[in-house]
Amino acid sequence: MTLGKIAFQLKKPHDFSWLEPIGEVFSVFAEQDSGNICFGIEKDGMKRFVKYAGANTMNYIGNTADAIDRLKRSIPIYNTLKHKHLVNLEDHFEVDNGYAFVFAWFDGECLHPHWSFPPPQKYTNPKSPFFRFKQLPAKQRLASLKCIYEFHVFVEEMDYVPIDFYDGSILYDFQNHVLKICDIDFYQKKPFYNTMGRLWGSNRFMAPEEFQLSAEIDARTTVFTMGATAFCLLGGELDRSYLKWDVGEELYAIAKRATESEKRNRYSTVKEFYDEWNSASKKYLK
Repeated sequence: MTLGKIAFQLKKPHDFSWLEPIGEVFSVFAEQDSGNICFGIEKDGMKRFVKYAGANTMNYIGNTADAIDRLKRSIPIYNTLKHKHLVNLEDHFEVDNGYAFVFAWFDGECLHPHWSFPPPQKYTNPKSPFFRFKQLPAKQRLASLKCIYEFHVFVEEMDYVPIDFYDGSILYDFQNHVLKICDIDFYQKKPFYNTMGRLWGSNRFMAPEEFQLSAEIDARTTVFTMGATAFCLLGGELDRSYLKWDVGEELYAIAKRATESEKRNRYSTVKEFYDEWNSASKKYLK
């Protein structure tokens, strides 16, 4: 299919004429496996990001009705968790064959662009956003983590737990050094129990209980995810050895405790984790 000057592939043709009043398509993101297709749209000099469920995308193996339902069910999540570090949902509406979200445009790059830089290129190609992010000074990467942690302290305060948070949920504006979080569609209101066995997400960020049917997913689970995020952005990702760590023993010890496989050995809350992390990281942020 072609929209504007952009060509992309779907399993079946789909009517996107409803996009025309919103603006001209300048970018299409059709490679996701979530059942959503996304568009960069511009009108009168104003850019927006449109996320849509209802089309038969190439990499989605489910049915479109489920994708539409998931997107609709995330409306209260975005409304409740509005935050300066989260992409801003401006509008959402039904169309004939699906459902659409309209976000304010954020000029950031995804740190896990698996369609452009599939591993190992993600880690080795100098053009990869993740590679470029890892070359930033530790101070800037710590500032990015601070944004992620501030948001998830707020998530905890609102009685939610993050599901499917990973580096694909992180957008980074390299020019202005601003970070935003996106794709919180699977975040869940507490109490929440694992009903799938293996929950949505990336193994690199998931706690053991996210693979255990009926296990409670709680604050200590979020703590694990935040520690895993630190190892992704400041260390060797799944190689959690000190040899691969960039920023001092004190912060390393905090991240290690956060990612203990035994829940009881982790910090009890995201706030407790963040307070200790924040205190230890101040000297690096000056």
